[in-house]
Amino acid sequence: MTDEEPDDSHEFSEGQGFGDPYDGFDLDPPELDIDPGMVDPVDSRVVADTLDRRQIPADQVDAESLLDVGLEYMRINRHEQATEAFERVANFADDDGIEQEAWVNKGAAHAELQEFQRAIESYREALAIDDDSEHAASAETNLAYALWESGQSEQALEHAERAVELDPRFPQGWYNRGFFLLERGLAEDAVSCFDNALRLGHRNPDVLEEKARALEAMGEDDRAEEVAEEAEELRQNAEEKLVESREK
Repeated sequence: MTDEEPDDSHEFSEGQGFGDPYDGFDLDPPELDIDPGMVDPVDSRVVADTLDRRQIPADQVDAESLLDVGLEYMRINRHEQATEAFERVANFADDDGIEQEAWVNKGAAHAELQEFQRAIESYREALAIDDDSEHAASAETNLAYALWESGQSEQALEHAERAVELDPRFPQGWYNRGFFLLERGLAEDAVSCFDNALRLGHRNPDVLEEKARALEAMGEDDRAEEVAEEAEELRQNAEEKLVESREK
């Protein structure tokens, strides 16, 4: 497969996502007395941008709380602030797991900003900490996405393969692997990957549409049409629920 410009219409899976909003978001470490008028009101509850690492002992910074701030920024689509928060988590964390999670999330925030080279660098930082941890599969599949978006499709497939090797029960990883295989013309293998994603609960219009595309490439037009209709039904249902939620 050649490195071509990606199709912007493809909804690519970027990993496990960020989950539901955090309840009771209230972070007030007593060690830091910060004037909220000097900094962003969300971030001021943890650490001010004006504070320097050398002035704050690492054991006085709650890295997990900083991580929550970054995730809250992601929830409200303030991705630039999220990258800054996650970078501080990585700098202050004394736990490898928290540091790695921060790098993975920082990469996702850069990807939302279309800063794919910086996303790639963040995912590689995460994998440099531990390439066989609970966060490694997410780092690998997110790295695959960023590489593909930056035109490095050959490397992208390698990391998509690695993601499902690390965690065979990672549905987004199977979806991404299937997409790359389909791009290389390996439609039958792609269908198997999409089926794995579906069995693992990743049933959404994007997966079904890619499966329909793969079935069509295999000449199974009837099955492709059935799957495409299911995808459209799911998409319509999702749109109706969105409209209903906005009307309430």
